[in-house]
Amino acid sequence: MIHKNPLSNSRELFDYLNHHIGDKTREYFKIIFLDSKNRVISTETHSKGTLNASSVYPREVVDLALRHKAAALIFAHNHPSGDPKPSSEDIAITRQLVFSGKVMGITVHEHIIIGDNCYYSFADQGYIESMNREFEKLTRQATKA
Repeated sequence: MIHKNPLSNSRELFDYLNHHIGDKTREYFKIIFLDSKNRVISTETHSKGTLNASSVYPREVVDLALRHKAAALIFAHNHPSGDPKPSSEDIAITRQLVFSGKVMGITVHEHIIIGDNCYYSFADQGYIESMNREFEKLTRQATKA
């Protein structure tokens, strides 16, 4: 996957990630670091959690992205329960990660949740674009104040 473009579609991303975290009995949170041409620089497991949670801190994610000189990021984690439906915590951390990336000039392309031979794509469902629009709106409001 290094130096390739994983963004052609969420299904290919799922096929790649499912082999790495799809069968885990604990939550694993992975980060794919991309260059400015959306080629993979590196992939790493950021955290290993419990049966239904893993700790992710936007500050640490941004620090890693800067160290990798990443222009963009893809996030992925698994749900050992098999149900890829995002929890309210999944949505909240994705929003924090998108906003943190925007502040630092780092694009978040995707957060995909791997379930039992299925997945949920935040990008496909419009969440990533919606979060980007929300950030832009808040930024415009703040500059007017």
